[in-house]
Amino acid sequence: MIRSFRNAACGAVVVVALSACSGGSGTATPAPSTASSTAAPTTTTRTTSTPPAVPSTPLAKPARTVAELSKALLALADLPPGFSVEKDEGGDDSHVTVSSKDPRCAKLVAFSNADNSPGSKASAGQSYSGGAQGPFVDESIDAMGSPAAVRALQKSFKQAVAACRTMTLKVPGEGSSPISVREVAAPQVGTDPVAVRFTATSGPVEGFEVTMITTGVDDVVLALTVINGLPEDIDGATATAVEKAEDVLGATKTGT
Repeated sequence: MIRSFRNAACGAVVVVALSACSGGSGTATPAPSTASSTAAPTTTTRTTSTPPAVPSTPLAKPARTVAELSKALLALADLPPGFSVEKDEGGDDSHVTVSSKDPRCAKLVAFSNADNSPGSKASAGQSYSGGAQGPFVDESIDAMGSPAAVRALQKSFKQAVAACRTMTLKVPGEGSSPISVREVAAPQVGTDPVAVRFTATSGPVEGFEVTMITTGVDDVVLALTVINGLPEDIDGATATAVEKAEDVLGATKTGT
């Protein structure tokens, strides 16, 4: 659900974004459906007995593909005028790391430094820019194989956020900054939504703030990272992203 911290420069200011994990791919056998059918009773002139119900073989959902998940991401047509797609230039993002001496932060540190969400079967992501001053939005969608796996991951992430209060962010060539961790109210869309705000309290990126929202959409986890966004930007982007994912992936409609 969290991919590596990534950094980018905007003039002389270094901007570091914590975003949901993407780029992973793979397939796995999804959970079978529980649908069954009952054979119609038959009779003849010599008997009135009814044969027992014979369940049919459940039809398993096909595994999500990267192409399918990519179609469920936000497009420029879904965003307000002025947004553009940010190309992934690669670079040294993988060297931006977080750490903490507090053992209660161990789980969140592991989430933050991982390239892929635990249990992710396939992943797709995209970044968007609203101009030189933002807002900047990063979206990722991870297929977890089943709604139960999504709920388990959301629960684990929420617990990790609640247990940790501060971590240290190390940016190559810039130094280290302590960052506070605070759970905030999440937009009530999708299932089991969680929102967390990371703020650099001192050091080279002091004042930098990023809000991340993760929520379930059936068997996938959708995550948005927003930098320099107003509350209405965060709520609007999350609602639009979830609605788009529900439509494209054929998921159950949720939220308000």
